[in-house]
Amino acid sequence: MSSELTYDDFLDRLSIQEVLVDAGYHLNKRDGLRYPSYVRTDSEGRRVRGDKFIVTQNGKCCFQPPQQKVYNVISFIKEHPEMFSENKVGMSPDRLVNLVCNRLLNQPIEDRPSKITEPRKDGKPFNLNDYDIHKFNPQDRETQKRFYPYFKFRGIDLYTQYAFHRHFCLATKHRTDGLTFANLAFPLVLPKTPDKTVGFEERGRPKMDGSGGYKGKAEGSNSSEGLWIANLTGEPLDKASEIVWFESAYD
Repeated sequence: MSSELTYDDFLDRLSIQEVLVDAGYHLNKRDGLRYPSYVRTDSEGRRVRGDKFIVTQNGKCCFQPPQQKVYNVISFIKEHPEMFSENKVGMSPDRLVNLVCNRLLNQPIEDRPSKITEPRKDGKPFNLNDYDIHKFNPQDRETQKRFYPYFKFRGIDLYTQYAFHRHFCLATKHRTDGLTFANLAFPLVLPKTPDKTVGFEERGRPKMDGSGGYKGKAEGSNSSEGLWIANLTGEPLDKASEIVWFESAYD
């Protein structure tokens, strides 16, 4: 009989608090214990603003305000792989869940070589002409409606969309099978040539249940050098006096 634990075992035996602590979060006692919250601190022990998860459902789930999406033990690990020491490039999300949960439960697990998917080296370079682009126009409400499901899901209001409207779009790739899929796209550029798009950071339309959709980069994107740069000043980049770094455009 196999002694391997299942997802049901993980959900039954582990609380979301255990996973949050393992991911580097600390109980925020200021918020009380009725709905415990967990926050991250910097190297000097100061709380990182905006990085907080609130625990719900008797310790089985959590969410990160202002978003409404709820994570359980499994989905939290799958959607935050970078927070766990077991994560390796190309690792299957299911494999990561098994490794993390078994470790937290002190359950031995078979040690097998990780299957790492090598990136394609013969892929087609990114070409902006392969896409139909739909832009957000602050003066035209009709152009704004198509963006609603992408931003509503993340609690990003219309005024924020106005401020950043030059730095995102909807991109629909030309496909040979005739199917059309529009993704929210954040143009990647090189700092030395900010007017040339070398790729897209992409996010798909959220699913009907409120969970996240596709997340990735457009085929052929220059991910090693390309950056999403939102210059709100209108001045050349070499004149910038304040620079703020983010993990990604959407997140």
